[in-house]
Amino acid sequence: MSNKLTIGLFGFGVVGQGLNDIIQTKDLNLEIKKIAIKNPEKKRSLPEELFTTDASVILNDPEINTVVELINDTEAAFRIVSTALKNGKNVVSASKKMIALHLEELLHLQEEYGTSLLYEGAVCGSIPIIRNLEEYYDNELLYSVRGIFNGSSNYILSKIFNENLGYDTALKQAQDLGFAETDPISDVGGFDPKYKLVIAASHAYGIITRPEDVLNIGIQTLSARDIQYAREKNYKIKLVPTALEFGERQVVLYVIPKLIRSDDFLYNVENEYNGVIVQAAFADQQFFFGKGAGGHPTGSAVLSDIAALRYGYKYEYKKYRNNRGFVQSNDYTLKVYFRYEDDSLIEKLNFKEVTERFYAPDFKYIIGNVELSDLIANQDLLNNDGIFIAEIA
Repeated sequence: MSNKLTIGLFGFGVVGQGLNDIIQTKDLNLEIKKIAIKNPEKKRSLPEELFTTDASVILNDPEINTVVELINDTEAAFRIVSTALKNGKNVVSASKKMIALHLEELLHLQEEYGTSLLYEGAVCGSIPIIRNLEEYYDNELLYSVRGIFNGSSNYILSKIFNENLGYDTALKQAQDLGFAETDPISDVGGFDPKYKLVIAASHAYGIITRPEDVLNIGIQTLSARDIQYAREKNYKIKLVPTALEFGERQVVLYVIPKLIRSDDFLYNVENEYNGVIVQAAFADQQFFFGKGAGGHPTGSAVLSDIAALRYGYKYEYKKYRNNRGFVQSNDYTLKVYFRYEDDSLIEKLNFKEVTERFYAPDFKYIIGNVELSDLIANQDLLNNDGIFIAEIA
């Protein structure tokens, strides 16, 4: 028998409205009792009495046993989620930055107060990757988890490679369609996929790490020269977060543009779609594909979590609790394409095994191996204009 859920919803933007649309089509044992919003003057599609601007109305209501948090303010989201868990309410959240920043604390709050926090909608939209990492692969050794985790940057890259749009034009189009923010740096700079990678790695390997300890290099410095090089070599460029097991139970985490060939599953993941490739010891390679953004795709993932709460579901964090000995390491070598202007950067990155180097008055690049630790040490430089770096598959 499923339990009756009485929901307090925080946020009624694209995802909140998408969730409500889906709920209206289902006959589920739940009801939305109250919705907390920031702007009371905005015209809403639901009756006015459903809305409040006072968070405590939801958090202190004993009849509300489930909180759904879908707001953009990271610290406000953490206050809401942590308070709800302490008040004995189960929570569903789609706030990837908040979860990535506070994951270990949120894990312990669930344990202390006997509550459940689910967040499938925070990672890759409609793709059920967290539940699969948590349940299907719970006893499986994973060699790697990598993919396209950000629909905004992937939309931009798709328009560049498939329709010959310039970077600025593709970005403007993404912004006009609502895929990218006015300030798009979280998406194109690799921060958004990094937060998602941190969350996914906790379920894949039992490693909880700080986002600031993970390399993220974005596509914001991509130039026509880089696109020309990729095309001439039959590559596409994708922004790819990677979690990879290597050596003696070491795990490396990083986000970087990647030059990929047509035999890679990610090659044909286009526009706002996401794709996740899991390479496992026994299940081998498996590919998950779906929309990574939008009200209805993300709303469907949120609703899946809500439905699971009706039956008392919670993440067990098995690999974290079993302490299987994995440790995060930056002692890892990447083969990269590096476009640059200042020759001194080559020495700073400490390139090894250089296989190709090109000089022209307005275009210089080098192909070679670099240590991840050297990339991290120079991360601020690598996001400057005049520089672009991408891993070569």
